[in-house]
Amino acid sequence: MQEMHQSAGDAAARPTLLTTRDVQGLIKVDKSTIYRMAEAGRLPAIKVGRQWRFPADRLYDWLDHRGAQLAPPAAGLGDLITSDSMQALTSLLGELLGLMVVVTDMAGRPLTDVGNPCGLFAAAHSHPGVLERCISGWRDMADDPDLEPQWRATPLGFLCARTLVRVGAQLKGMVMVGGLAPEDWPPAPAEVERLAAGLEVPADLLSAHIGEVHRLNREEQDRLLRLLPRLGAFLSRLAADSELVTRAPSGPPDEPGRRSDQ
Repeated sequence: MQEMHQSAGDAAARPTLLTTRDVQGLIKVDKSTIYRMAEAGRLPAIKVGRQWRFPADRLYDWLDHRGAQLAPPAAGLGDLITSDSMQALTSLLGELLGLMVVVTDMAGRPLTDVGNPCGLFAAAHSHPGVLERCISGWRDMADDPDLEPQWRATPLGFLCARTLVRVGAQLKGMVMVGGLAPEDWPPAPAEVERLAAGLEVPADLLSAHIGEVHRLNREEQDRLLRLLPRLGAFLSRLAADSELVTRAPSGPPDEPGRRSDQ
C-alpha cells in the first residue's frame, strides 16, 4: 500500500507534457528518430501547434511496459560549455571567418548571441517574429540527414552552413555560420518582395539593407566548408572533456580501513 501511495505521488509530480528534448533524455535516441516514432504512432504523442508533445503518464506507462530503464536527463551543450566561453568563441570566430556565427542546440535555439551579424540580419531581427522563423530554419538544418556542411539559402536569402557538435553518440548542438551573399546578389525587387512576405516584414526594410551582407569568393567558401567539421570536432572535445570533469569524483577515494575524518 505504501508503495502504491509513493507511485501515485511520483506520477503526480511528473509534468503533464514532455518535450522532445525530455524524451531524448529518457530513451537516448536522436530527435529525428523520436519524430519518426511519433509520426508512426510508436510513441504516445500529440501535436501542440507545430510541435510534438508527449503526455507524461502515457509515456512512462509505455516505458514501463517495455521494461525501459529511465536515464537521468542528458546534459545539453549549454550545460557542458559555459555561456561566456561559447560567446567569446562565437565573437572571435565571427571576426576571423568574416561571417556571422552562432551556436545553437539541436532544436535550433541559439545558445549565444550572433557573432559578427551582417546589417541585413540585424535589421530584419529588429522586427517581431523574425527570430522565430530563423530558429525554425535552423531546426530544419539540424534535422537534415546530410552530415557534411553545405551552403543553404535562408529565409533572408543569404547563405548559411552548419557543423554538428556531438558528445559520444549524442548530437548536442550546431555551429552555424552565415550572412553570406550568393553569387546572384543583390536579388531582384520581386525576390525581395517574396522574402519580405515570407518573413512578414516590410519590403522597404529589407531593400534598405539588402547590400549589407558578408562576401567570400568561391575559394574562400570551399575552404570554410572544409574547416567547419574541424570546428565542430573542437567544440565536441571541449564538451566531452567538461562532461568527464563533471562526472569525476570530487576527491580521491578513502583508503580501505581508513576513516575519512582522519
